[in-house]
Amino acid sequence: MNATASAIAQPALRTRGLSASYGRIRVVHGVDLDLSPGELLMLLGPNGAGKSSLLGAMAGVVRSQGEVSLSGRPLAGLAAERRAGVGLALVPERRGNMFSSMSVGENLELGLRLAPRERKEAIRARILELFPILTQRMDAPAGMLSGGEQQMLAIGMAMGREPRVMLLDEPSQGLAPVIYDVLENAFRKLRQAGLSLLVAEQNLPLAARIADRYVVLSHGAIVSGGDPQQLHGVDDLMALYMHSEA
Repeated sequence: MNATASAIAQPALRTRGLSASYGRIRVVHGVDLDLSPGELLMLLGPNGAGKSSLLGAMAGVVRSQGEVSLSGRPLAGLAAERRAGVGLALVPERRGNMFSSMSVGENLELGLRLAPRERKEAIRARILELFPILTQRMDAPAGMLSGGEQQMLAIGMAMGREPRVMLLDEPSQGLAPVIYDVLENAFRKLRQAGLSLLVAEQNLPLAARIADRYVVLSHGAIVSGGDPQQLHGVDDLMALYMHSEA
């Protein structure tokens, strides 16, 4: 296999034996996971399953052990900022990467601060094309936006470095159902542009509509996975969770 074919065959993101800890307490246990280029993989699980901790371990913001690689490049040992610099973006739960007292425009500039100078305008235009409502909110404090607008801003900020993989933690949490269409459209366009998405969620209908594949996390370990089209309602999700508790 030549070098180009080998690069194409590499998962966009891979973990092997990835664990995460807070002090002496281990909350994620030896997770093996592959995310393919352009794939949307949904990470399902109840509250307390370890979804946020797993994403944090991948991004380098939670202490971890094990292997993490981005398109074949090992990331273990790299600080979160270095991981972001090579193409791994994290959108934390509750829009944790935005600053409420700063304007929308200032937040976007912050997200673009390390983008190549010659690329900044194109990236900014791409963000505003994806979320045109932000154009009308440029001077508004981010904290005054609706929940859906804040999520758009948080995703836009994460796009500032043109990542190859984006990790999203509960992006639909607390949002009005009307915003789901906006998120679905954004995720579809990001994937068409070659971005790989790993999305931690509890919203089963959303997962069934937009994901290529799902995995279920319980007590910090992956216990099952499959085709999201097999998940048709709350009973299916509850069955997965109950099975994972067994």
